[in-house]
Amino acid sequence: MDIYNILEKEFQIKREYIDNTIKLIDEGNTIPFIARYRKEMTGEMSDVTLRQLNERLTYLRNLESRKEDVTRIIEEQGKLTEDLKKNIAKAKTLQEVEDIYAPYKQKKRTRATIAKEKGLEPLANAILEKNIGDINAEANNYIDAEKVVESAEDAIKGALDIIAEAVSDDAEVRKYIRKLAIEHGVIVTQNTSDEKSVYDMYYDYSEAVKTMASHRVLAINRGEKENFLKVKLEIDNDKVLNYIEKRYINKNNSQNEAAIISAIEDSYKRLIFPSIEREIRAYLTENAQERAISVFGENIKNLLLQPPLKGKIVMGFDPGYVNGCKIAVVDRNGKFLDQAIVYPHKPQAKMESARKKVLDLVKKYDIDVIAIGNGTASRESEKMIADLIKEENLNTQYVIVSEAGASIYSASELAAEEHPDINVSIRGAISIGRRLQDPLAELVKIEPQNIGVGQYQHDLNKKRLTEVLDGVVEDSVNSVGVDLNTASYSLLEHVSGISKSVAKNVVLYREENGAFTSRAQLKKVKRLGPSAFVQCAGFMRIADGKNPLDNTGVHPESYDVCKKMIEMLGYTMKDIEDKNIADIDDRVKKIGLKEISKQLEIGEPTLRDIILEIKKPGRDPRDEGMKPILRTDVLKIEDIKEGMVLKGTVRNVVDFGAFVDIGIKNDGLVHKSQMSNKFVKDPMEIVSVGDVIDVKVIGIDLDKGRVSLSMKL
Repeated sequence: MDIYNILEKEFQIKREYIDNTIKLIDEGNTIPFIARYRKEMTGEMSDVTLRQLNERLTYLRNLESRKEDVTRIIEEQGKLTEDLKKNIAKAKTLQEVEDIYAPYKQKKRTRATIAKEKGLEPLANAILEKNIGDINAEANNYIDAEKVVESAEDAIKGALDIIAEAVSDDAEVRKYIRKLAIEHGVIVTQNTSDEKSVYDMYYDYSEAVKTMASHRVLAINRGEKENFLKVKLEIDNDKVLNYIEKRYINKNNSQNEAAIISAIEDSYKRLIFPSIEREIRAYLTENAQERAISVFGENIKNLLLQPPLKGKIVMGFDPGYVNGCKIAVVDRNGKFLDQAIVYPHKPQAKMESARKKVLDLVKKYDIDVIAIGNGTASRESEKMIADLIKEENLNTQYVIVSEAGASIYSASELAAEEHPDINVSIRGAISIGRRLQDPLAELVKIEPQNIGVGQYQHDLNKKRLTEVLDGVVEDSVNSVGVDLNTASYSLLEHVSGISKSVAKNVVLYREENGAFTSRAQLKKVKRLGPSAFVQCAGFMRIADGKNPLDNTGVHPESYDVCKKMIEMLGYTMKDIEDKNIADIDDRVKKIGLKEISKQLEIGEPTLRDIILEIKKPGRDPRDEGMKPILRTDVLKIEDIKEGMVLKGTVRNVVDFGAFVDIGIKNDGLVHKSQMSNKFVKDPMEIVSVGDVIDVKVIGIDLDKGRVSLSMKL
């Protein structure tokens, strides 16, 4: 199996780039580093494509390894034929390899293995391979009291068990049924309880396997797990049995047809169908989980890369009823300043004292924005804040912020390290305030699956979910870069080439030696070796360092080339520092990018990146995104009417649409059919988490507190 050739065909990428990419991966380079600093070698593959290629490479290597193991095991049994060898070599999936291996696998004691122990395999072979005039007479030859074969009937029964298992182990039979089930099978669900539930629509439901959307698969799985649903697979059994019979009954054994059909029917009902049903359910679940993980990953990425609200003094407001509303004030850099707990809502209902405390803090610290968590008592708290702003004529705005994961963070070891002397409940309010100031720096402290922008995330394969989301976080952090002198170790550990222990050592070095003034100082950090330096240096930023290039995405390995280019264009390093290069594009155009590339002996993609970086030292790509909507007034569901057009923030994107915060208690839903006048297959092609969009109200359900929205204005 030529793995390189397979990848070339599947990804439609030149063999040269495939070879280079695999070599870079095998040398231990990280995906962000390869994507950013080895573009010439990979043909400018994106981080997403590189991760997909790496996953496929891992699968194909595991497949190759399994083929070798299976070939060796069968050969050790003395049963390896040339045909078997060819079939194993041709197999394109792990499932195909396991199907081929099934007859040779060490089995637990089954009815067939017991029958073989009784010496009935020759009888089974005779029934399959030659016409027997009288099977009972033939079976009499196998009666053996010592082996507990008391009669011809016992012998025939055992022989048919052997045939049934052989049919079940037939790789071609399984392949045929599996394909039939995927292309023409139907999943049927029925209720196991008359109790009303969120699974009502599946109480009498059926859908073709090939059309089942991932969210419906996961919903059905959950309904089954919670004992509301009974789920089964239906396929054309007659078609399957006809196929198997044609495969096993021929002119050489036609006189034994009744016996063989009996074995086939037993095999199908007892062994094959239950196994295939489990496989198809697993196939649907795996595909649904992959889709859900992909959607979750994309949502997390968009959430992490939301623009930071820089230079604002923020009050983090964590709402609650019985335990009160927790308040934390943080300065423009996220430093904790003050705290309070107020009880404006039932059961205490101390509204006036709560309003006074909030007002005192707003005036004392000249607070710009109040970040209100979107959990319990959120909208009641929003009304209190909005009324206070209006009545006191405050120059303060507020915004609803997702508080998902804040409570988990507040009780974590990391939170205890950051705020050892602060009550656990207040830590959550600090997190809410900071995640408005810098979503990326704050949200990386929380396990991605607890951030709450997915669908059925608690039902997904945890290992796979963690693997994918860790990659998303890594790509997000490295696409932005981190300030070497302010980043916490929880942010630094996601930088290319940096482990958690090395990230702690970076912070420790900073504390002991003062601020970094040069990227080169990273080499002095304990356990940060030469290879780690190469991987991480380009993603570290130093705002006021000795070298202005240290505040850009230009990698230290390109500094010499960059300086030569600056001289070639008639600038000095002082010009870069003073941002005195407004006409750089004109100067580049005059000489020509290709000519500069040729003279400097550097690839054009890298050259383009260098020019982009020196144009804007300290550039934050997130600044180009949509800022959060800051509000001063509140809406209730009773305030809105059908036909109203509102501005909202996309909070979550799922397979069937998007949930949008329009300023009322519950997010409204834009179903994908309402996203465009054209058919929308994937809502993510239309909107992303954090997008600010205009929506029209098309339906209001006051009883359920639900609002239907449309983007078709």
